[in-house]
Amino acid sequence: MTQTPFPTTPAFAHPSRPVQSVQPAPLPVPEHFDAAYEDDFESVLESTTVHRSTIGCIIPAYNEEESIAAVIEGLLAQSRVPDVIHVIANNTSDNTVKIAAEYAGPHEVTTELGTQFTEVFVHDIGKNPDKKVGALNYGYSLVEGYDYLLGVDGDTIADSRAVEYLEAEAVGDSRIGGISAIYSIDDKPITGTIGKFLIAGQRTQFAAFNMQNLLRGRNMAVLGGQFSIFSTNALRDAMKQNHQSTPWVKDSEVEDSLLSLQIKSAGYLTKISPYARANVGGMTTLKGYDAQQVKWTYGAIELMWPGQRGDTKGQPFHPNLRLRWFENFGMLTNLFVRVAFLILLAGSLSINAFVFSPLWLIPPLVAVLLNLRMARSIKDHNQRDILFAILVFPAEAFMWIRLGHFMRSWSRFLSKKKVDNWAMQAKAESGGGSIGHWVPMLILAAVLLAMAVVWNLVGPVAQSSILWIGWPIVGVVTVLQTLLMFTKLVRRQHGYQV
Repeated sequence: MTQTPFPTTPAFAHPSRPVQSVQPAPLPVPEHFDAAYEDDFESVLESTTVHRSTIGCIIPAYNEEESIAAVIEGLLAQSRVPDVIHVIANNTSDNTVKIAAEYAGPHEVTTELGTQFTEVFVHDIGKNPDKKVGALNYGYSLVEGYDYLLGVDGDTIADSRAVEYLEAEAVGDSRIGGISAIYSIDDKPITGTIGKFLIAGQRTQFAAFNMQNLLRGRNMAVLGGQFSIFSTNALRDAMKQNHQSTPWVKDSEVEDSLLSLQIKSAGYLTKISPYARANVGGMTTLKGYDAQQVKWTYGAIELMWPGQRGDTKGQPFHPNLRLRWFENFGMLTNLFVRVAFLILLAGSLSINAFVFSPLWLIPPLVAVLLNLRMARSIKDHNQRDILFAILVFPAEAFMWIRLGHFMRSWSRFLSKKKVDNWAMQAKAESGGGSIGHWVPMLILAAVLLAMAVVWNLVGPVAQSSILWIGWPIVGVVTVLQTLLMFTKLVRRQHGYQV
C-alpha cells in the first residue's frame, strides 16, 4: 500500500509486468442475438487473437468498505485481467484503505486465456477538494502510458468476461474513444420494502436507458464511470482540444457526461457494449436516490443549456445530448398529463359532468405492456421485475418519485442557486440530509388545493368552459404519448438484452 498526499504533478507509472501474448479460447456468442449481430460479434473477436494492448485500471473509492473487496476480487477474476489496478481512496473516513491494502502487491492469474500478471496499488490521497474528479485525474496520471484506461466505481462488480469483451471491441475499431458496459443492479442482497421497490425501479430505469443507446447504433450518450474503458489517445486528444491538463474537470456535476461529449467532439465514437455487463450500487433510500438523481439531472441540464457556466460551455445540439432532451421533454409531458388529468377529473366530478370512456384505459394498458417488455429484456429479470411492470401502482409511484427529482432539478437550476450536489449526495447516502425530496409533492398538493378553492369561486359557465377546453388538450397529448409508447412497444430490439 502506498499512502501519499494529492500531488500537483502525480508520478508517472509504467506497467509493472507485460501481459504475455496468448492464444485466447473461442468466445461464445451471447444467446438471443440476430444472425447479423452474431457475425459482427465474431468478426470483432477474430480480429483480436493476442493481447496487443495494455490496460490500466483505476478505482476511485469514497467510503467503500462494504464493497471494495468484492470489486478488486471481481477484477482479479476477469478472464482478461487489467495490467495494473490502482485503488484511489479520497476523503475516506472508513476502512476502505485498510481492506483494499490486503490485496496490494503482484498477482499471477491463470485463466482460459493463459497466465497473466497484474499488480494492485492502493493510494490514500487524503482530503481532496475535487472529490471523485480529483481521484480520477490522479489515477489517469498513473496509467496514461497504457493503451486503455479502465474506470471502475468502488461499488461495481462486472461479469467475469467484461474486460475481455470491452478490450476486444476497442482494439477491433480504432475509432472507438470509449466503450461502456451494460449496467444493472443486483437485487438479490436488497432487504426492506422501500429498498426493494427503489431497486426494482432503478433496474427498469437502467434497462430503458441501455436499450435506447443500444438501438441508436450502440452510441452511448454517457460513458459512465461505473465500468467503462477509454482509449488514452482519445483522452489526450479531448484534453488538447479543450485546453485541459486533465481528462475530467470539476466544473460539471456529471463529469462522465462532459468527458463523453468531449471525446465525441474530438472525432471518436462513444459506444455501449452489448456483451460486457456490470452490476452497480443502487440507492435503497428515498433521500439517497433523490440526491443522486437531482445531481445527475442538474448536471445534464447544465450541459444542455448554453452559456450557463463560463468554463463549461453549453452544447444543446451535441449528438450525445439528444437523448437528454428527449428524456426531459418526456418527463415534462408525463407531469403535464398526470396533473392535468387529476385537475380535470376532480373538476368534472364536482359538477357531476364526468363520463367514463373505456378509451382512457388504452394508455395505461400500453404503458403496462411496454413496462413488461422492458422487464423481460433485462437479462437476469425475475419475478419482482415482472410484478413491478404489471401491477401498475409500483411503476406509477416510481414515476411520481422521478417527477419530483425532475421538478427539483429544474427549480434549482432556474433559481441559479449555488449548491454542492456532490456533498448533498454523500450526506444523503450516509443517512443525513433534509427532507427536500418531499418538497415537490407538498408544493403540488398546495397547488391543487389552491386550484380547488379557485374552482369553487368561479361560476358554472367558467367551470364548463375550462372542462370543454381542458379535456381535448389532455386527450390530444395523451394520444401522442400513447402512440410514442406503442412505437417503442413494437420496435425490434434485435435480440438485445439489458
